[in-house]
Amino acid sequence: MAEKLIIFTRFPEPGTTKTRLIPVLGATGAAELQRRLSERTVRTGRELATIRAMALEVCHDGGDAALIGAWLGSELPTAPQGEGDLGERMFQAFSRARQDGFERVVLVGADCPSLTPAILQRAFAALADHDLVLGPALDGGYYLIGLSRPAPEIFNDQPWGADSLLAATLAAASQAGLTLHLLEELADVDCPEDLHHLGDYPDLG
Repeated sequence: MAEKLIIFTRFPEPGTTKTRLIPVLGATGAAELQRRLSERTVRTGRELATIRAMALEVCHDGGDAALIGAWLGSELPTAPQGEGDLGERMFQAFSRARQDGFERVVLVGADCPSLTPAILQRAFAALADHDLVLGPALDGGYYLIGLSRPAPEIFNDQPWGADSLLAATLAAASQAGLTLHLLEELADVDCPEDLHHLGDYPDLG
């Protein structure tokens, strides 16, 4: 297989995840939302894997292999995200996938309830003739990033967590001469003002 989908998530331990939602949902409620969003994203990845020849991996922050396996299924390949800021951890995940022989790699977080197999299909298809694919988020970041070649420039010194992340990444990609494809804009669920986006998803309520 030449393609790999990587899902970045956190182990849903109360008090350590979705911390910006704790004032509204409480520590347990925020962790429960993290659990449901992650499970939804993994289901989406598994659905795509039934119709597309690709590898699937969950990269986790917190927990360990046994805990993640008991939660998401022991047959699912997992790996810790490692050390560093978000850019360093994503770069490490992409680098490891390339070292393992994967040519087209897509990475998503677990914060986007409207992510679908069709969107992931379009991301992989775009990588056939583009260096970089991004899924813009409504908050100014991105919910998906895919690469068909090494591009360390787009992970260095970026404003992680800020509403200028997408713009900064686009500027870095342009400076590096990367060919780019943009997907449709979707909503992430990170802050209290994002919670209304969950209304269309009964499994997340």
